[in-house]
Amino acid sequence: MLVYIVRRLLLSAPTLLAVLTLVFVIVRVLPGDPAQAALGDYASQEAVEALRARMGLDAPLVVQYGRFLGDLARGDLGRSLITGKPVAEQIAFVLPYTLQLTLASILLGIVLGVPLGIVTALRRNGWVDYLGRVFSLAGLSVPAFYLGILLMLAFAVELDWFPVVGAGDPSRPGSLLYHLVLPAFSLGLIMTAYVTRMTRSAMLNILSEDYVRTARAKGLDERVVLARHALRSALIPIVSIVGIFAVSLIGSSVMTEIVFSRPGLGKLMVGAMKQRDYTMLQSIMVVYALMIVVINLVVDLIYGWVDPRVRLS
Repeated sequence: MLVYIVRRLLLSAPTLLAVLTLVFVIVRVLPGDPAQAALGDYASQEAVEALRARMGLDAPLVVQYGRFLGDLARGDLGRSLITGKPVAEQIAFVLPYTLQLTLASILLGIVLGVPLGIVTALRRNGWVDYLGRVFSLAGLSVPAFYLGILLMLAFAVELDWFPVVGAGDPSRPGSLLYHLVLPAFSLGLIMTAYVTRMTRSAMLNILSEDYVRTARAKGLDERVVLARHALRSALIPIVSIVGIFAVSLIGSSVMTEIVFSRPGLGKLMVGAMKQRDYTMLQSIMVVYALMIVVINLVVDLIYGWVDPRVRLS
């Protein structure tokens, strides 16, 4: 397993470099001059050129790329063009809120989706199966921001069980959790729908395999058959869908943070786009890229733990 972990870590390095290079290129090939956009259409040419020099945009692309990688290696993300504060400090302030929302949504999707998928597979074509399929179809059809508005209207405005907006007091874990419930459910219920469908499909395929029928014929307890023989074999596609949806959650969290007025990377990125803060936007894209690479690495490591055959491929 150690060799497999080291191999995956080494393979992640060129992937990360490629993603960072893509971020560098995308930001610079976008139409428009970042310096002109930051200063406005009526800024003088001298002011625009001075800002371009301060941002390093007057240097050749190769030099800019080298500075870009060098600054990242030192942990320097630059300074915001609007506030003048270090970008790393602003990202460090909002990043925990995005991670809380993402991890809570993933946990809800797994805790609710896997058992529901197993039950619907065991009760195939029964009323439980039909209800589960209707629920999963609804989850696939409803956008996260719309579900968030519905949850807010029902549980915050009408019933007054949860707060409408905000993320809570960082010094009080209970307050953070209290403000996290509705945003996490707005994303977690949609993930539950995906996990339920994948778990049901994987379990139906595996329950018809010969080794499962043999385990039952040997008189093993049904819970042992499901846990050790069926569910373990079904974990690969389940882990795959969880990894894919975890990546999409990073993008979905943008609208959820705006709906619930939560601080986070998504809300910070929208503000940077509105204010034309070139440095902030580039840095947030770099952080998003790092998160995606880390998620893919974790999924690969879980593959190797669940199925030892993956380590040899």
